[in-house]
Amino acid sequence: MTIWLAGEPGSAPPPDAPAQFRSPEPDLAAYRSAVTDLVASFERSDAAANPRLAARILSRRLADPDIAAVLERTRQGGAGVLDRLLLEVRGYRPTARSSATSLSALLRISLLAQIDALWWGRQEPYPTDAAVLSSDELLDLDALREGGLLRFRYRHQATSFAARAGRSLERRALPSRAPMTAGVWLARARPAAVALLNHISAQFAERAPRGTPPLWVTSLARSVEHQHRLRALGYTALLPSSHCVGYAADIEMTWFRRFGAQRPLQEVLLDWQASGDVNVIDEGQAWHVCLRPGVSYGSRLVPAPLTAG
Repeated sequence: MTIWLAGEPGSAPPPDAPAQFRSPEPDLAAYRSAVTDLVASFERSDAAANPRLAARILSRRLADPDIAAVLERTRQGGAGVLDRLLLEVRGYRPTARSSATSLSALLRISLLAQIDALWWGRQEPYPTDAAVLSSDELLDLDALREGGLLRFRYRHQATSFAARAGRSLERRALPSRAPMTAGVWLARARPAAVALLNHISAQFAERAPRGTPPLWVTSLARSVEHQHRLRALGYTALLPSSHCVGYAADIEMTWFRRFGAQRPLQEVLLDWQASGDVNVIDEGQAWHVCLRPGVSYGSRLVPAPLTAG
C-alpha cells in the first residue's frame, strides 16, 4: 500500500507556514557558530555560579548580530528570549533525566531551539493530550505500523508498574533489543514528519554496519500539558517547543554505539541540516530534529526503493 502526501515535491509552503517565514531567513550557519562561541565563553567564566555575571554575559552576547538576527524574529523577541534564558539559568538543577547535563549544555540546547521557534513559534500548539489525539492533522503511527508504512521503530511508554518492571528486566538481560528510553507518550505525527523519518531511516540503513537495527524514534508530537509534565519530572522540556505543533522528533543516538552505527546516524542527520531542510540539536542520548516550513519531504509517505543503475 502507498500513501501519497498532499502537494508535489518543491511546492509552495503549506498553508500553516507563517507568511513571514517564506522570505529569506537569517544565516543559520552563522547563528549556530555564534552560539558555539557564546557557550564556550560561558564555560570559561564562572557565570554558572554567578547569576549576575551570567546576566551580563548573556545580555552582551545575545546582541551579537548573528544571534540577534534570529532571536528578534521569534515570537518572544530578543528581550523575551533573554528573560527566559535567565529564568532557566537561575532554576537549573542537573538531574539524571535531563538532556542538559550542565548549565552550558542547557544554554546550547535552548539557543539552538530558537531556530525551531523562528520557524514554528507563531503556530498554535496542542494544549492537551486530548487535543493531540483528536487532531485530524496527525497520523496514528500504530495504524501505519500495522500497514507496513513505517521504516523506523518506536514503542509506547510503559504506563503500569508491571510493564515498567518488564522493561527494566529487558534492559538488563537484552540490552540490544531496545534503547534505554521511556518510550513514546502519544504515537501521533504529521505526515511530513513520518515521510522525513522514513527517508532518514532508509539512508541510515544504507550507511550503518550490517546487523544494525532500524532507526529508533523516542518522541514525536506532544502537548503543552505533557511538556509541563516532563519539566516537573526533571527533563529538559522547553517551551515553546516544535514538538507541541507536531513538527519535531527525537531520534535515539547513544544506543547505536553498541552496533558501531552512531557516527553514520550523526552524518545522516547533519547532512539533512547542511541541506537547510531541518534543524538538528545534539541532546545527548537522543538528537532532536525539527522540520522546516515550506520544505517538501517527498510526495509519498514511504519513499520509493532505490534502483540499481
